[in-house]
Amino acid sequence: MTDTTQGRRPARLRFDRIDKVLLACALIAAALALFDPEAVWPSLRAAVTSLAHTLPFILFAVVAIGVMRATGSERVMEGAFTGREARMILVGALVGGLSPFCSCQVIPFVAALLAAGAPLSAVMAFWLASPLMDPAMFAITAGAIGPEFAIAKTVAAVCIGLMGGAATKALAGTRFLVDPLKAQTPTGCGSCCGSRKLALNWRFWQESERRALFVRAAWDNLIFLGKWLLLAYLLEALLIRYVPAAWIGTALGGDGIGPILLAAILGAPAYLNGYAAVPLIAGLLDQGMSPGAAMAFVIAGGVSSIPAAVAVWALVKPRIFAAYLGFAVTGAILAGLVWGMLA
Repeated sequence: MTDTTQGRRPARLRFDRIDKVLLACALIAAALALFDPEAVWPSLRAAVTSLAHTLPFILFAVVAIGVMRATGSERVMEGAFTGREARMILVGALVGGLSPFCSCQVIPFVAALLAAGAPLSAVMAFWLASPLMDPAMFAITAGAIGPEFAIAKTVAAVCIGLMGGAATKALAGTRFLVDPLKAQTPTGCGSCCGSRKLALNWRFWQESERRALFVRAAWDNLIFLGKWLLLAYLLEALLIRYVPAAWIGTALGGDGIGPILLAAILGAPAYLNGYAAVPLIAGLLDQGMSPGAAMAFVIAGGVSSIPAAVAVWALVKPRIFAAYLGFAVTGAILAGLVWGMLA
């Protein structure tokens, strides 16, 4: 009998090598060519134009990330979780809202903190704030939506971290939050995120290893941001072309808590990627989405998206995970209400 699995393996390997984000962009263009040929070039032109408009912010973001990796400045946060618990909660929220860590980098770092006895309240503050904002996210958000929205989201990320940390501290004496860690925890993600950490040295250009790390980190993040934003701008072009503005305005526009609650509920399943969500939100705002609903969407989606949620689920028991999601949704609704009034 012929072994058909041997024939399938090379095909599977070839498919695994294909970049799925670029594949999605190609499939969108192909679908437009098939079903609406007149929309192909306008949609592609709109996506490329928007991407070019955002390019200065992308370049700033990738240079900032490259400098952080090459200098070893990520080590600065290792000393943040020491001292009094209230101070650790404050620092955890601030560091989480500003650090360039991705979801898989958070896993080994938080596992080490919890295993070393760091209070869950400070870790919760860091966890809640970390997926919401980083230097690259701030630059992309400021360029696509506006600096006011980017600043407000940063403040919201820190405040949600503080809220979750304070609530966790208040519940620390209850059985609900005792023994948070699962029996076994992962130690890394198997990617470049698990690479060896360098000692802190701000003059990174003086060492060849650090120069190479800067170039590699900047290039990898340029490709990452570029492809995700290209997909996002293509989706934004489709949204503007095919989704009636009246529907968006009816469902997610207007005042009151209704649109904010709906946006918070839709945040998790509709959230593709933190960077890809920014152009989509810009398009939805142009279509009539209320500012408060937009803020609730990006907050709820950012914290409860699959990468961020898996990072928490991989480490802690279900009751701690439920608290994490509860704090996230509550914070998203509150942030939406406040921003709706201010905006």
